[in-house]
Amino acid sequence: MAIETIKWVSGCARIIDQTKLPNKFEYIYCRDVATMWQAIKRLSVRGAPAIGVAAAFGVLLGIQKFKGQDKPKFLKLFNKTCDYLATSRPTAVNLFNMLNEMRAVVAENPKADVPALKKLLHKRAMEIFKEDQKVCRTMGDHGAKLIKNGMKALTVCNAGALATVDYGTALGVFYSAKRQGKKFSVYSCETRPLLQGARLTCWELLRQKINTTLICDNMAASLMAKGQVDIIFTGADRIASNGDTANKIGTYMLAVLARHHSIPFYIVAPRSTFDLKIKSGKQIPIEERKSDEVTHFAGVRIAAKGVKVYNPAFDVTPAKLITGIVTEHGIIHPPYVKNIYENLPTR
Repeated sequence: MAIETIKWVSGCARIIDQTKLPNKFEYIYCRDVATMWQAIKRLSVRGAPAIGVAAAFGVLLGIQKFKGQDKPKFLKLFNKTCDYLATSRPTAVNLFNMLNEMRAVVAENPKADVPALKKLLHKRAMEIFKEDQKVCRTMGDHGAKLIKNGMKALTVCNAGALATVDYGTALGVFYSAKRQGKKFSVYSCETRPLLQGARLTCWELLRQKINTTLICDNMAASLMAKGQVDIIFTGADRIASNGDTANKIGTYMLAVLARHHSIPFYIVAPRSTFDLKIKSGKQIPIEERKSDEVTHFAGVRIAAKGVKVYNPAFDVTPAKLITGIVTEHGIIHPPYVKNIYENLPTR
């Protein structure tokens, strides 16, 4: 993929500002942890895997200017940086998992001095970046097995290169299938209120010359009823140990419709998106965002003044509605309570 959503360049994290796409392609150069926190919060960088990498890079930004050999002082700064980044967004578990990976570096090297710890943390952050690249390709290849020539697929939000550091999750399936020479088409839900499907997914797929049609979110049921959807792929922000999955708001609606119309519904997500510490989706924290994302469009108010707004960023799809979960370790099928543990490493 030619899209480099996030990359470590000359001591700073360079990210594509996704709030400007598709009309403007601009980079943000994060040179301090506060800039990275803001980028995550305002969705300049988004998508669970990309947020995980951003968190690891954010740790490097928080500690890189530390001078001296005072280890207790360094550890205080390190922990403060991790805690601060953890407050940026609550739902995508990759953020917390990658912060834990960075914390593990310190915990596993108790005798290392400050310079050594800084080198080890930098090494781990770069490994996290490279691991996501490999994972994306592997997931895409597993998922591509589900696509047959002539299929019409549907997706929601953006789960592509802009949500990771390489192929993506759900869109990675399409990229792998195209690479294999398969002929298929994709419907992209616009994904209100921030239109990640219209702005980002369509932008990505068209760049890769994939046959793509944009639909409003409320057109999905009609499309399915007409037999125009053969399979659905979505990403995920957190998957509970029973298979319940949090993803962009509107995903649950598609899963219900898919079940009614007997359409296979697949989640595509890496091991880092699973939260095996929680038993079900009821324990997943759901981020609620500012009302102006709903009441305004491109800075212009479109809703009546004074109206109350409910704006959850995610919903939870029950495991019973999910046909399978595509991971880098293969495709997991029900019963998820048993098969998730049997197919995924426990770390």
